[in-house]
This record gives sequence, C-alpha cells and structure tokens, in this order.
Amino acid sequence: MKNKWLKIPLLLLAVVFLALAAVTALRLKRGASQFSDEEYLRLVPEMMELIKQKYVEKVDDKKLVEGAISGMLAALDPHSSYLPPDFFREMNIEISGSFGGLGLEVTMSEGRLTVIAPIDDTPAHRAGIKAGDFIWKIDGKSTLGLNINEAVKRMRGPKGTRIDLTIIRKNVSKPLAFNLVRAIIRTKSLKARTLEPGYGYVRISHFQEGTGEEFAAALRALRRENGGILSGLVIDLRNNPGGLLEPAVTVAGRFIDPRSHNGLVVYTKGREESSRMTLTAARDAKEPRYPVVVLINGGSASASEIVAGALQDHKRAVIMGTQSFGKGSVQTVFSLPGGAGLKLTTARYYTPNGRSIQAKGITPDVVVESNDTPHAPKKQLLTIREEDLDNHFSPEEVAPPVAAPAPAKQAEGKGIRDNQLDRALDLLKGIHRLGPLK
Repeated sequence: MKNKWLKIPLLLLAVVFLALAAVTALRLKRGASQFSDEEYLRLVPEMMELIKQKYVEKVDDKKLVEGAISGMLAALDPHSSYLPPDFFREMNIEISGSFGGLGLEVTMSEGRLTVIAPIDDTPAHRAGIKAGDFIWKIDGKSTLGLNINEAVKRMRGPKGTRIDLTIIRKNVSKPLAFNLVRAIIRTKSLKARTLEPGYGYVRISHFQEGTGEEFAAALRALRRENGGILSGLVIDLRNNPGGLLEPAVTVAGRFIDPRSHNGLVVYTKGREESSRMTLTAARDAKEPRYPVVVLINGGSASASEIVAGALQDHKRAVIMGTQSFGKGSVQTVFSLPGGAGLKLTTARYYTPNGRSIQAKGITPDVVVESNDTPHAPKKQLLTIREEDLDNHFSPEEVAPPVAAPAPAKQAEGKGIRDNQLDRALDLLKGIHRLGPLK
C-alpha cells in the first residue's frame, strides 16, 4: 500500500489538499454548504494562484493549465479529451490511414488502460493482444493514473524501435509479456474473399477515408469471381472499433432502399442545431437483394454499430454474434490555438428506428458465442463495453425524424475454425434454398 501511494504524483496531492482547504475556507466564510456558479468559477483561478505560490516546486503554467483542462474533460465522459499539438497531428495522420505505432484501439475502463481491439495486420494483432486485455505496464512503467493521450504517446515511436507491454488477461494467472517492434501502420481497412462458390466475405477492420470505395471494389471483385452473381454475403465487423462516419454510411447505404424510412441510415441529436443531422443512403449503386449476415462482437463499436443497426432496422441483414460495445456518441474535434485540439462529445447516434446505441450496443438477431480466432476472443475473456467506462452517459430514446431522401483476395489460411463465420455461411445457404428475397 505504501508503494502505491508513493507513485501518486505530488502535484496531484497538492491540488487535492489545496482544493479542500479552499473549499473549507470559503464555506466557513459564507456559513453555507453550497457554492454559486460564480464562486465555483472563481475557485479555479484562486486554486491555480495558490499552487503557483505555495507548491513545493515551481510549476510550469502550461503544465498546470493543460492538466486542468484534461481533468475537466475526463469528468465529462470517456471520449472527450484535450489533444496536445503533437498528439493532434498524430490523430490527423491516423485518420488518413498511415501512422506509427502498434495498431491498438484503447480506452480507459475503471482507471485502467484497456484494449478495445487490435487493428488487423499490425504488430499488436500479430503478437496476439486481444480485446479486453488490460495494459498494465509500458516499458516497465505502470499505466495507472495515465490518461489516454499520455498512454498513446508512450506506445508510439519511430519505426523499428522496440517496446515492452505487460498485459493482464482475465483467467490467466500471470501477467503476459509482449515485446513488440513499432511499425508504420498503413492500414488497409478491409479484406475480401470467396467462402464457397457464390458466397462472399468482406472483413472491415475499421472505417477510414476510402473505405466506401474499397468496399464497392471488393463487391465487384467477388461478383467477378462468382460468375457475376452472389448468393449471399458475410460482412465481418467483429473487433471493428469504428472510425469515420461517412464511409460507414456509404457501406450501409449500398443495401438500403431509399423508399424504406426515406433511406435513413443514422441520425444524431445534440443540444445545438449544428449537432443534429440525418444521413441517408444514396439512390445509386445498390446491391441486388441477396441475403446478408453481419458479424459483430464486444469489440464492434461506433461506426460499425451504426452499420449493423441500420441494416437491422431496415431488415436488410441478419445480425449475428454477441452484443456490441455500445459507443453511441458523436465526438467533434475543434482546433485550438497553438496547434492543439479539443475532442468533445456533442451528440448521440440513433438508428433509423430511433434506438440509441449508447451504453446498450446492438443486440444480435442470432446470438453465437465465439471460439478463439483472431477476430473473436474466447467467451471467458474480459469484455469491456461502453457501460463499463467511467463517466459514461446514459442512452436517451427519441422518436426518429423524417429524413429527406438524399440524391479479392486469396483465401486466408485455414487455421482454427471460426464457428461464428461457419454459422453465418450455413444461414446464408439456408436462406438461399428458400428462394430469392423479395
């Protein structure tokens, strides 16, 4: 216990003690138990001035202000955060699909740095790091007390440099050690192949710029491989942590009839008018009415949940697997002076039928537990969902708006059997035997 307390930063202890002293003094002075909004606002600069005057060492103003901002945002929800200039630049590079690091999508759960999902074909994925793993140490240093930005900064670095991660995995008695080599992560967002003659498979690992075009090209290639006709398709969104919204709408929109719910794919609602929008399927480039199965699990989050929810509401696909992550919030990134950024939660997502994904996720039409495959962790492994995160906000159900219509690769190695994919293929073949979809 003594060692644990020694690891708490002195600055944090000073802030806590000074805050308590300031609050106590003000309450005694006023003889009341509550503050007004104005008094709370005055408390911040007063505390900063006390810290600058009384703290045992001289405090850098920049460090103090950034710490205060990060603390404010961390108190709101798990996804709002301050982005220092270097991290903001890295984030913009990551969105474009090329960045340096390990290939991990992480979050904070009960103060612990937790893996949502490894990105396919990255050092973390190839090493066997799994969804739900708790990253205990980075290069021998504990991650307890780190925020997301600090943790990601530690894990990124020049290509070819080594990094040691110590992982705690549920139902594994000892911590697991991973020695990884950082790489430039040029992520390809999807892979496609023919499962059996007439049946296609598209694995989308995340949604980035160009995913919509890649998806269309993959479908064309699958049709060419199968004599111009597909009898069924599996869209694999397991451990897909999300990404950009527009490509997800493009993917879902290829299967949605503009006459159904006016082609609505997803809509958002927030406090400001600018945060309220409806996104609908385009009228062109529609797929034929062959059966579709979408695979999801606890690592399917955000944009992947939007695709699954839209196809489920439009009754255009059977959703199979396990409950998804439940991230139904919209983050808007604002540019700040000096090259920094602010990622702020500004709205909630809703499916065409008005369902909020937030802290609930998508419930599969057919629940199929997984065996141990690269895209599907064992059932007994720790599963972290949005509802487990600190300060997550509750879902809010609202009625859907009326939206105006908007204008192949080779087969992978066999390895361990993927029972979820096997079940999906069996279902597609069964539907096909019943006759064409109307």
